[in-house]
Amino acid sequence: MASFGGFLKKNFLTGLIVSIPVVLTAFAVVWLFKAVDGILAPLYEKLLGRPVPGLGFASAFALVLTVGIISTNMMGKKLIGLLEKVFQRIPVFKGVYTALKQIVEAFSPGKTDSAFRRFVIVPYPREGSWAFGFLTKECTVENAKESLLLTAVYIPTNNLYLGEVVLFKREDVIYTAIPVEEGIKIVLSGGIATPERIAGVSR
Repeated sequence: MASFGGFLKKNFLTGLIVSIPVVLTAFAVVWLFKAVDGILAPLYEKLLGRPVPGLGFASAFALVLTVGIISTNMMGKKLIGLLEKVFQRIPVFKGVYTALKQIVEAFSPGKTDSAFRRFVIVPYPREGSWAFGFLTKECTVENAKESLLLTAVYIPTNNLYLGEVVLFKREDVIYTAIPVEEGIKIVLSGGIATPERIAGVSR
């Protein structure tokens, strides 16, 4: 009976942790499309003379799909680049847009200029403790006495999307053989998806 209770508790918690990101993502997508549908539906009703349920939702889906198709070709990239320049001239919008864009691109492995480079292990938040993180950049800090080559590591502190950027000496960073995509799964699972053995690799 005790073993069954432990089995039930372990698997329920695992399912709960894995399900939360999925549920939150689905909720965000549904909310977005409902919001767009709420804007477009009245316009269609005026144009068509009668309400058409779901037409605004379908239009929102088509709009997102069209943006995705356009953004993959050369002309579309140029158009999006021009729109970004316009957005970045708006004081308040500039900060929000730039931050959100960087966050999205950080989780895109194809973005070599801004993506997380490696999944690493670092001594954090104190000596004797270790934390998973994502290597982002290396930088040189210069002062009157010496130059330090430091590694910037993003350490998630609230699920995945909130965290801290901490600078470490290169020798304090343990590079793992775990791909960034698998590292994201490990963080989202609360560590449950961590393999029993983690292979370290050279830089």
